[in-house]
Amino acid sequence: MHWSERIANELIERYPDRQTYVCAAGISPSGAVHIGNFREIVTAYFVTKALRKQGRKVRFIFSWDDFDRFREVPAGVDPGFEQYIGMPYVEVPCPFGCHASYAEHYEKEFELALAEFGIEPEFIYQSREYQSRRYNSLMLHAIRHRTEIYDILHAFKTGGAHDQERAVYYPVQVYCEECRRDTTTIQQFDEPTERLGYACICGHRGTLSILQATHMKLQWKIDWPMRWKMENVAFEPGGRDHSSETGSYNVSKVISENIFGNPAPFYAAYEFISMKGSHAKMSSSSGSNYTPGDLLKVYAPENILFMFAKYQPNAPFHIGLDEDVIRNYTEYERYRNPAASKELSPDIEAALELSMPDSHPGRAPKFSQLSGILPLVNFDYRLLQELLHRVGESYAKEQLEPTARRAEYWIKHWYPQKLITVKEHQDHQRYETLDSLERQWLHTVCDLLKDAELTGSTRMEKIYAICHHDDKKMMKQNQKRLFSLIYQLVLGRDEGPRMPILIEGVGVHRMLDLLNFQK
Repeated sequence: MHWSERIANELIERYPDRQTYVCAAGISPSGAVHIGNFREIVTAYFVTKALRKQGRKVRFIFSWDDFDRFREVPAGVDPGFEQYIGMPYVEVPCPFGCHASYAEHYEKEFELALAEFGIEPEFIYQSREYQSRRYNSLMLHAIRHRTEIYDILHAFKTGGAHDQERAVYYPVQVYCEECRRDTTTIQQFDEPTERLGYACICGHRGTLSILQATHMKLQWKIDWPMRWKMENVAFEPGGRDHSSETGSYNVSKVISENIFGNPAPFYAAYEFISMKGSHAKMSSSSGSNYTPGDLLKVYAPENILFMFAKYQPNAPFHIGLDEDVIRNYTEYERYRNPAASKELSPDIEAALELSMPDSHPGRAPKFSQLSGILPLVNFDYRLLQELLHRVGESYAKEQLEPTARRAEYWIKHWYPQKLITVKEHQDHQRYETLDSLERQWLHTVCDLLKDAELTGSTRMEKIYAICHHDDKKMMKQNQKRLFSLIYQLVLGRDEGPRMPILIEGVGVHRMLDLLNFQK
């Protein structure tokens, strides 16, 4: 049973009377949302699909924590943005001048990428929720139970609680009405009037009615369980950093039950994803990451979804944009082949089903094949289409171009080793190293290329037959040796596109110019 189905079954067993199962995810728009963050929403997405498959009604929500404080200036953003530290993300200007705020820039970037995957949650913008006063009654409730909250928080810490610290603790943070930063200290709470007094390091002092405030928010470990109650959340995944014994989930779970009287939702911890060659956690602030948008320039959405679906959430894995791209595409193409369907494990079969978008992408060419041909035709898609047609593989423009665009981008930006050029002149130096058998093979290839009566398929049959040997293993080794020799003399490398493609792409006359040393 696939892990998403197992979680769905546990949810149904735990909440048998729920009319609607709320699956939640969320993140703070502190910078570019990377593929490690994506694991949270895609985990929730797969569980929603598993629940719907069982006929359950699901509400799938994604919270943007855009009322959180701006903590640090990430790589790639003007260092001058340090002046906005302490303000809510939604009030920090867009660093690139193209959106209404810092928060909106990164939110829209991620939302556009999600749409390409067919992932369409209900987006909740926490700045709007707080400013609508929707949470104010629960904030007041948390303030009235602040000493109990303090004790819960400190029960998860190694140091003991302190009476003096407990007396001045408040589970909320106030954004200053003057400078809009959270550099404030709450000085008093008047129980009868339900008003707070605060002072800011900018010099401003103010009082506010808790039930009317629009510039106050709960601290994270109180905010999270408050939202579980408000949205009636049944399931939410969380990263490894939230999942330790003293992590946010376990703390929030106790606060949820003891302060808000609400059982915590079912929780699944997910592991971090690393960039190949680096064991460091991806980070929005460092700029060391891949975003979903980065990967979508190389991978089709279904390939990426499959990568996440085939691993258990608590299993780490890395993503590389080197030769791994070919391996990942080839694996997915192999599994998608109807001939392989009877041999697939139930988990792989389920992962394939989860990866498929609602609108089937249809027949697509093999990525490895296109990445081998495109440099040969100088990335001309029309020539690419014609060349494939000549070797018996016809694709409509809309079938061909998405994969061709991704292959071109991958080669030019990540794997220039795939850039190939046809040699200008015969490689006499390499030819002189050939033994008599290899020379005879080469001469026979040239004779077959000269025979204008041969069709492409017949010619290839005869080329394969050049290396005939009673020992099948030896014959395959010799065929590989011959093809490697042709690639070396034509392209200057040991491998290249399939031989029929090479002949069609380079042209018979040019092939003869490079291979015929008997002229």
